[in-house]
Amino acid sequence: MLLELNQLIVPVGHQLLIKDISWSTYQHILAELGENRSSRVSYSQGVLEIMAPLPEHEVGKKIIGNLVEILLEELDIEFWSLGSSTFDNEIMDAGVEPDDCFYIQNEAVVRGKNRIDLTVDPPPDLAIEIDITSRTRFNNYVVLEVPELWRWNGTKLEVNVLVDGKYRESSSRIFPDLPISQVIPEYLHRSKSEGRNAAMKAFRTWVRQQNI
Repeated sequence: MLLELNQLIVPVGHQLLIKDISWSTYQHILAELGENRSSRVSYSQGVLEIMAPLPEHEVGKKIIGNLVEILLEELDIEFWSLGSSTFDNEIMDAGVEPDDCFYIQNEAVVRGKNRIDLTVDPPPDLAIEIDITSRTRFNNYVVLEVPELWRWNGTKLEVNVLVDGKYRESSSRIFPDLPISQVIPEYLHRSKSEGRNAAMKAFRTWVRQQNI
């Protein structure tokens, strides 16, 4: 099944769901859409989803990513941020483009790599999804075995960890001593009222005050 590029145009804030898509067609669509695009693509066992994010979506993605980077910097934890890179595996028949993602525990394994091959490399340790216009499907992340997945719906940050092949809402394994689901939304909202730089400086001060 081959699709024309004009069939894949998605209005901002909407998503397109197509079933019965083969792996080769999925790869063809990624190539046709190219890397310099605003839409995001996910694929799981024949189901293709294309989403065109709203500005609110992009703001949440950027600010939450910034807050995670500050946490890792202040805790002196090496990390490798790969943003919305495409992660897929033909054997697992799944592919995903998270809003943001980080290698943390496995940072040294992928450090400096220009390409990630999930047949030999581990998946990201943390993936972040902004669920303002749609709700992230767990299945492709489960198949790719991403250990921790955060979902922000505009009001709530849901922290999910992979346990026995299923995601369970829980406290963060990466930051077990911090109230992640409370503090990240707080400073995200503060960035909208106080300004991005002011919120980041305040958050960095807060992290330094924690006895970790």
